Formats: sequence, C-alpha cells, structure tokens
Amino acid sequence: MAKTQGFRPFMVTAKIRESDTITSFHLTACDREHWTSFKTGQYLTLRVPSAQGTEQRNYTVSSFSAETATYRITVKRETASSAQYPDGLASSWLHDRVEIGAHIDIDGPHGAFTLDETSCRPVVLLSGGVGLTPMVAMLRALVEQSDRPVWFIHATDHGGVHALREDVLWLAAARDNIRVHFCYRTPRVEDEKLFHSTGLLSKETLQALLPLDDYDVYMCGPLPFMQAMYDLLTDLGIAENRIAYEFFGVGSRLKKTSSSLTATAVVTAEPSLSGDAVSVALAVSGQVLPWNDKSPSLLDFLEDNGFELAFSCRAGICGSCVQRLVSGTVSYFEEPLDGPQPGQVLLCCAKPQSTIVLDL
Repeated sequence: MAKTQGFRPFMVTAKIRESDTITSFHLTACDREHWTSFKTGQYLTLRVPSAQGTEQRNYTVSSFSAETATYRITVKRETASSAQYPDGLASSWLHDRVEIGAHIDIDGPHGAFTLDETSCRPVVLLSGGVGLTPMVAMLRALVEQSDRPVWFIHATDHGGVHALREDVLWLAAARDNIRVHFCYRTPRVEDEKLFHSTGLLSKETLQALLPLDDYDVYMCGPLPFMQAMYDLLTDLGIAENRIAYEFFGVGSRLKKTSSSLTATAVVTAEPSLSGDAVSVALAVSGQVLPWNDKSPSLLDFLEDNGFELAFSCRAGICGSCVQRLVSGTVSYFEEPLDGPQPGQVLLCCAKPQSTIVLDL
C-alpha cells in the first residue's frame, strides 16, 4: 500500500444525503497507488475552487474501504450567520456543485486526533452536531479491532439534522457491550422513539450512563458543547489527560471553568497590544479590516468577517491555518508546537502587534 504524499486526484463515486443539512461524499482514488492508509479520526484536505483560484478545507474521514481505495467524508452545509456574509464556500460547492463522477484533489490523511490502540480502558465517544463524523469512524475501528466496552453519546437538535444514525445503530448491534445514547435538544413530533433524552446533556445523564470514572474519552463538536462536556466529565472524576478532543468550527484549548477561565476568556480579556489603531489588510481582496481586540485570534477574527479558512487543531500544533504574512508583526499567545517559517503566521494562536498585511 503506497504512502503517497501531496495532492492527488480522487473521483466522487457516491453522494448520499444523510440529513437536512449533511451529505456524505465517497471519494475513490483515481489511481490505486494514491490510496494512503490512515488512523481513524484523521482528516483529508480538499482543494476547492474559489474566486482567487483554489482554497483548502479539511474534512474528517467518517468511513473508508481499503478494498476499493475509498474514503467517505460527511459534510454539513455551513450557512452564514448574517445576510451580509456568504454561505460556507467549500460546503456550498460540495453540496450544490459536486456530483458523482467529479474529480477532487485530496491531500492526507492528516491529524493526531486518533484512537489510542494500546489502551484497554472502556471508551466514550462523545459528539455534538456534525462532530460525530470522527466518532463513527472510531466506533467502526473499535467494533472491528477490539472488544473494549464503548459508550457512543451524541447530541443534536432533532431527527431532521441527525446524520449517520443508522450507521451507528448497525455498528452498535455487532456487540453487546456497545451502548448508544442520542440526545435531541428540540425533538419534533415525528422524532418519537428516535432519541433517549431531550434538552441538553446534563451531569445527571452522564452520571447515569457512565457509572465509573476510568474511561478514555474522545470528544468532537463546537466550542460551547465541548467546554460544557469537559466540565461535566471532569466533575465526574475523569482525568483530564484521558479526554482527547477536536473542534468542529471555532475552537481553543479546553480548561476547567470551575477552577480557571476558559482559554477563550483569557484571550478575550487581553488588552490591545498597541496604543495605535491596528488593522488587518488583505492583499488579494483589497479589504482593510479594523482589528477587534475581543477576537480570540486572527483565525477567529477572519471567520467573524466572513472568511472560511483551513484549520484543524486550533492550538498551534497541526499547521493547517498557516498564511503568508506580507508585512507587520504578530505575537503568539499560545506557543506553536513548530514555529512558522519567516514570513508566515499561524492564524489560530496569533494576534497582530501592529497593522498587518496577509496574502488573502
């Protein structure tokens, strides 16, 4: 099996609508040598067209077939929070323009959010919204490769936006020690018997589902969900070093809010780094945006201004959010694992120290 690096062409061999807002795409290598083995939880980087040529977006592999050299990604259509901003560039293109037979350039798989295959502890797979995609891949791996007890816990709004439900139930039926719990925040009338609890996942619910405190926990979802779950799990006695997580959307490092401020709050409270007005200028689009001191990072700031940029860890580890820094200076409030090259900036953990120009 070849360990091919860099972008290579894949063909869309299936397009399946999973819910009102989520669609799966089966991506098959055009050349068998382009298939690369991976660990469950990793993501692919897709090259998508844009007004500037192409951009890159990361999507987690939700399933795969080594036999047919196929990955499956499961993508939520991202709609703009305001009419003044466009809908998500990549997700709109995939949902509206990409059909069976289309070719997409793909790099990867990449990512360190993977199962610890050396552990024998029970596993909790905890997700919110489209954050379930790596969890489904992990559940499949656990079913096929181990006999560890598994709790699959997923929170979503209602049945209309609940993707991959049947996949999870089918996998869970393979073993008696796999338990599934679906929590619908606002269930519809037609969702009767599709869920196990309603509202938000509570400490009482988790306590009933997880009577012990010796688990390996894997979480994925939006920041508010992740922070709430992190607090509840640690309150239940689960060690912080046994909670692995990855964000979908805006993210940061999680910290227990009962004992310290969240990472987001710490960053937001920082004063301006300069007494003068600071701006973020974009060389390609020609925009000049006044910097907002309340933005946790350059990545958050640009997303708030309607940009959809590549990212994964949002903690200065993976390097997915690197951009060219044409001029100006930045400071890092979170020290990157591998510092960027001169003339580059990691958007997820940087703030401008002066007016800067980015190659965007």
